[in-house]
Amino acid sequence: MKTNWKIDTLHSQIGFKVKHMMITNVTGTFDQFDASIEVEDDDFTTAQFSFNANVDSINTGVADRDAHLKSEDFFNAASHPNLSFKSTGVKKISENDYEIHGDITLREVTKSIVLKADFGGVVIDPYGQTKTGFSIEGKIKRSEFGLTWSAITEAGSIVVSDEVKLHCEIQFVKQN
Repeated sequence: MKTNWKIDTLHSQIGFKVKHMMITNVTGTFDQFDASIEVEDDDFTTAQFSFNANVDSINTGVADRDAHLKSEDFFNAASHPNLSFKSTGVKKISENDYEIHGDITLREVTKSIVLKADFGGVVIDPYGQTKTGFSIEGKIKRSEFGLTWSAITEAGSIVVSDEVKLHCEIQFVKQN
């Protein structure tokens, strides 16, 4: 029997960080997203993860930077409003460590990715809801998705690195 889980958006965060000027990281989040899990077992090894983020909801805390990220130089949110992920398999590495294999689609380009997941377990919250949680990390190269804008300083430093680190804290609520 399959069990469905829906993301608890109030207790979840979809984040990323990228090197700026190759000396510090700029972090951001997507504020509008949805995710679900369909699973046949209790340890999530048969889980099918599905995720979608609204690119226009990108938030780095700086309005001008967010506008640039939404522009054609980066995400082109007007033409490509969604970022999505669908798992193709889950591998249990140890008690709480998993690998989630899947396909991420950004700007209509799909690439395979392996995400590292720390399984937080299953609990019942004060309202009687059954919840589960994952801390998920991964990396992508933005150039592989057509996000190729870059600039070089007078000293020859790259302004924005190609590698983007993904970090997500996700809670799911079991559906009845």
